[in-house]
Amino acid sequence: MTSPLPDARLDQLLARHAEIEHALSASPDADTYVRLSREFSDLSPLIASVKALRSAERELVDARALADEAGGDRDMAAMAEEEAAELEEKVETLTREVRLALLPKDAMDERGVILEVRAGTGGDEAALFAGDLFRMYERFAGLNGWTVEVLSLSEGAAGGYKEIVAALHGRGAYARLKFESGAHRVQRVPDTEASGRIHTSAATVAVLPEVEEVDIAIDEGDLRIDVFRASGAGGQHVNKTESAVRITHIPTGTVVAVQDERSQHKNKARAMAMLRARIYEAEREKRDSARASERKVQVGSGDRSERIRTYNFPQGRVTDHRIGLTLHKLPEILAGDGLGELVDALTTEYQAALLAEAETGGWGPGG
Repeated sequence: MTSPLPDARLDQLLARHAEIEHALSASPDADTYVRLSREFSDLSPLIASVKALRSAERELVDARALADEAGGDRDMAAMAEEEAAELEEKVETLTREVRLALLPKDAMDERGVILEVRAGTGGDEAALFAGDLFRMYERFAGLNGWTVEVLSLSEGAAGGYKEIVAALHGRGAYARLKFESGAHRVQRVPDTEASGRIHTSAATVAVLPEVEEVDIAIDEGDLRIDVFRASGAGGQHVNKTESAVRITHIPTGTVVAVQDERSQHKNKARAMAMLRARIYEAEREKRDSARASERKVQVGSGDRSERIRTYNFPQGRVTDHRIGLTLHKLPEILAGDGLGELVDALTTEYQAALLAEAETGGWGPGG
């Protein structure tokens, strides 16, 4: 049996929403206006669902009363019972919406992401597959209206990438892509395989939230910054100035290097963005593993070495091993437009686990 919604908490949120609306109409200063507008915008979807739910609940009470009072008027009773059945369904749907809106949000859900794709076992085939994965995410980003900025790349000898790191800028990108981290496996016949034998290779994906300077403190004294001449395949970015930048965070041993821009200043800014994301994620993983024994709400372990998905070309299928979902639409998924179905399924599974935990533990005064 599910626990009831926290009505006192909902009343507080309704009152807070009305209070913010009144404050915004009073022409506050610019900083206050921005802060209140953001809070108002965050609350509005929940408030709309709560108001719709309470309205539907009142209508349901009225419909049931009408059915009881219909007496011998069978037509009236049947009509009222039909309306009550429809309203019960509406109340159930709206209750679920409110429950989901009350779930704790990941502070980083609205951020963009730093996406890292690396070839794993499988040599040239792994690099080609890493290229396929990156293009899948690039197209998915385009469909969602996000912009893609390549921060660093190393091309494979036969195409694809040994490694590619990019920033996907767009609101909510992290919420959509955070379950993509892990090992992705491909099974297919390479173009160079004369006997038609299926090869298995892999690539790893890491999805890190874009982290701002205010989110994490990095002491400049903890950094070693080296500059060197850019080099690499293609030659178009190679120049005679020392524009490439390598930053080492001495306490953690984290190293990032960027050499794609001709400007040393731009390369340093990109490298710092990557460094912040990696250090923030490492600290968060430490916190998560510390509480893992008491809180198991997750899709997979989050370990990047965990095999999360298999792309089987001969059978045209993609299987996500964490939720046991197989879709026979591999071309659409790699084209980006089919990836949303996988992402939605993973998000739904995660929300269901959160709901179960919230209901088992009770909603509490904080929602």
